[in-house]
Amino acid sequence: MSLFSEPNSFTKPLYDQLKRHPKRIVFPEGEDDRILRVAARFVELELGVPILLGNRERILAKAKELGVSMDFVKVIDPAKASDFKLFCDRLDRIERYRGLTGVDVEEVIAKPHYFAAMMVQYGQADACLGGNIADPAGVFRPLLHLIKPDPNVPKVFAVTVMTSSTLANFGRDGVLFLADTGLIPDPGVDDLASIASETGKLAHHHLGRRVRVALLSHSNQGSSPTESALRMRAATASAREKVTVDECEIDGEIQLDVALDPEVSGCKIPSMARKERADVLVFPSLDAAHISMKLLRHVGGATNYGRIIRGLTRPAGQVPRTATEEMILGTAATLGVEAIQYRLLHPNG
Repeated sequence: MSLFSEPNSFTKPLYDQLKRHPKRIVFPEGEDDRILRVAARFVELELGVPILLGNRERILAKAKELGVSMDFVKVIDPAKASDFKLFCDRLDRIERYRGLTGVDVEEVIAKPHYFAAMMVQYGQADACLGGNIADPAGVFRPLLHLIKPDPNVPKVFAVTVMTSSTLANFGRDGVLFLADTGLIPDPGVDDLASIASETGKLAHHHLGRRVRVALLSHSNQGSSPTESALRMRAATASAREKVTVDECEIDGEIQLDVALDPEVSGCKIPSMARKERADVLVFPSLDAAHISMKLLRHVGGATNYGRIIRGLTRPAGQVPRTATEEMILGTAATLGVEAIQYRLLHPNG
């Protein structure tokens, strides 16, 4: 039985694009059996070159034991890599610039997640994906430390892409983008506006059409004067100024059923009766986003890809430790496609 599903409405276009524009994805936790299988599948689909970090002998021995082909898969032991000294020198300059001394740069760069972040920052890989073994903080910390931030995004945040062919009202094409699912506990108005606009642009990039972004609340356009509702309403107005009409349509503050069910939206807000289902859901807090993501996955049976980290000038992502091979492969492909039009998505990179 295959561990990988047939391409769905989200992943098939990703694979088609990567076959034309292959990319290099670095996996810092390369000794995981799942990563070995994903790497082989990545090559089989002609999506690019996987780069696995870890002990070379152990990785090759595991691949042989699993019967996994390592053809066109690059394996690097960070401490033995040809770029090790170069990355150490660069980290030393970074720390001195920040006023930090006494850092053992060799010890830091020998850690796979830091080495992977350096590879992406300095063009040795197109994107980085970790988290299949490490906890989220162990993935995020090196990326935030070493990859240049996007000056247009006030805080780094995370997007989860979810797909379902069975759940009702699951976006326009069976695809939903949820944010922020990973980093900002209680976003303010500026944070929410940035999350909405940046996630809308990401969805537009992947779906290839104008998308609808919904800033969610318990309130419908002024039906409740709570602080949370007012914050989502203000963020909606601000987000609209950050996108073009060809990229996104932004609505808020609105309830989830208004965002996703055309019959309900026409009943509650007549002016929205003819609108398409939302493609992007922006939540008022990290708790709300994360709980919704888990409900859709573990109760609704939806498949999730990512988190896709936004607010950096290089593509990077994190998967949960419970990720399946299918989730890891789809997330890697998502990052690869983000890297294709890197200059458009990261104009200041």
